[in-house]
Amino acid sequence: MSCEIDVSGLVKRFGANTVLDGIDLCLKPGERVAIIGPSGTGKSTLLRCLNYLDRPDQGKIAIGDLTVDAAKAGKAEILALRRRTGFVFQGYALFANMTARQNIMEGLTTVRGWSKEKAQDRADQILTQIGLGDRGDSYPSGLSGGQQQRVGIGRAMALDADLMLFDEPTSALDPEWVGEVLDLIRKIADGRQTMLIVTHEMQFAREIADRVVFMEGGRIVEQGPPGQIFGNAQDNRTRSFLRRVG
Repeated sequence: MSCEIDVSGLVKRFGANTVLDGIDLCLKPGERVAIIGPSGTGKSTLLRCLNYLDRPDQGKIAIGDLTVDAAKAGKAEILALRRRTGFVFQGYALFANMTARQNIMEGLTTVRGWSKEKAQDRADQILTQIGLGDRGDSYPSGLSGGQQQRVGIGRAMALDADLMLFDEPTSALDPEWVGEVLDLIRKIADGRQTMLIVTHEMQFAREIADRVVFMEGGRIVEQGPPGQIFGNAQDNRTRSFLRRVG
């Protein structure tokens, strides 16, 4: 089966610090890939580069029939790439002055160019799917952390993106809210949505991923099925990391 998402030679530097050092990664349609590894190793930066929240310094990104030269992409190419990706942030990143419904509508009107009426209908469908059908008029300040993150996930869901990017979606949550967010992500995964998940929840990665990627020092060190990575990792760096977090 061919790649739906194909990343090749991706490099990102911040000054003299190389955060991504030639990343190659292929995702097949419907594949769920979890990225694990120590802090500061480029996991979140990889996701941010795929959505052009950070501009890569070199490499290529292909999503479906769209291929972008990472360093040379113009505004039109970046917008086209963003239309094919949905991003779920660590810290919700909701607009405080917008209701839950309006937060979900925002990407549909600004990125997709939908009418307000069409976007509102879609937002109400999504609110029902994420279990917040009665909270559409609530502002973020009136929602729990778990509910806010569900709205953030709903905003990404609404775009019907080829690729959903989850950047440690439970890291900012109190423990009591983690379960409800992970349950929603499992529900999305069951629909065979192609997704790339940076997570520190090892058991969740083991359960949800078709493939686990271990990163260290801005490079992919090892990757394979969850049973292999968690049960029989081949690289000493992978084994050392899993001992520390296990």
